Amino acid sequence: MRRSTWVCANKVSAKKSLVILTIAALCAAFAVLAAQAQAPAAAPPQNGPKLTDQQFKNIKILKGIPADQLIPAMQFMTASLGVECEFCHVRGERGLVFEKDDKKPKQAARKMIEMMNAINKDNFDGRREVTCYSCHRGAAHPVGTPLVAEEGAKSEPLTGNEKKPDVSTRPTADQVFDKYLAAAGGAAALEKITSRVEKGSLSGFGDTTFPIEIYAKAPDERVSIMHLKGGDSTTAFDGHAGWMSAPGRPPHIMNADENSGARIDADFHLPADVKTLSQDWKPAPGETIDGHPANLIVGRTDDRPTLRLYFDAQSGLLIRLIRYDETPLGRLPIQIDYSDYRDADGIKVPYRWSLARPGNRFTIQVDELHQNVPVDDAKFTAPPPPPPTASH
Repeated sequence: MRRSTWVCANKVSAKKSLVILTIAALCAAFAVLAAQAQAPAAAPPQNGPKLTDQQFKNIKILKGIPADQLIPAMQFMTASLGVECEFCHVRGERGLVFEKDDKKPKQAARKMIEMMNAINKDNFDGRREVTCYSCHRGAAHPVGTPLVAEEGAKSEPLTGNEKKPDVSTRPTADQVFDKYLAAAGGAAALEKITSRVEKGSLSGFGDTTFPIEIYAKAPDERVSIMHLKGGDSTTAFDGHAGWMSAPGRPPHIMNADENSGARIDADFHLPADVKTLSQDWKPAPGETIDGHPANLIVGRTDDRPTLRLYFDAQSGLLIRLIRYDETPLGRLPIQIDYSDYRDADGIKVPYRWSLARPGNRFTIQVDELHQNVPVDDAKFTAPPPPPPTASH
């Protein structure tokens, strides 16, 4: 058992039974958003971002963090417990009423977050080793009893003489990156391509499929437009900052962590630029992905989550990328799988990729691709925010 899980379980066992039953509230969706502060907020720091207790009402626990980090924290909670917003929040006539504390799970959430913070402070020098997921593992209530063995399962005792993998046979990070660049067509061929327009379909939300268009320009501008029945859903990066919009909602300007991921997605010459994505790269034990042995290269940068890149051992092409969004409560993984590589004007381009997050997954299949065609820069520019509503 992981030490983090052991500490969490033993700390919890010392609580009253009611707390054990309501520990699920620790990670319930938007549990703290509904806990928004009644006390007068302090003046925001000059030229600094708004904090949670300055933008929202009744914040009790997650005070003093950037306001744009509150929603990612709630997303981490929902993913850790496998619940939705109504697990903690009351639904009113016009939707969820986040400021109310009517539900007991939400009332207990503050205590549980304090407990988690105390575990990390007392046992791990304040490092975030224990999170919601350490105990919940995708369930609203932690499982306190070990599972029985399944039929056919074998457990071999460790002897201490197990053979360690031969790391000398692994290719170096530079060797893997060089093979990737060559497999993609080479630097010279990549530099000849300066724009790309793709049209295809997006699937993964039930049985529904939506048309999608993707426009990209070198070095790092990209916009994807999904055509929904009620209007377009857009995700864009203009080379400096990203934004998202959905029908009937004002545009969302990405925070720093979201921008970091969007910048990777928008890198037009990724095979040539891959070495620059992290400060330090190390090979790690690979695995088999869709029947293809893969070389894993792990990138680490100070104060940033790791980046994991998987390359087909035979072709050399990138087949999986895993990055992480940092939140105040834990890291959210984002996995992108690339496949169906085809020749396009002298380079290899994936015609299919799947993006998976905790709780959802979708796949884009390209049907039509054109390169070195005009793309208007205005496509990457965020729309202006809606005018303020007049008060009466």
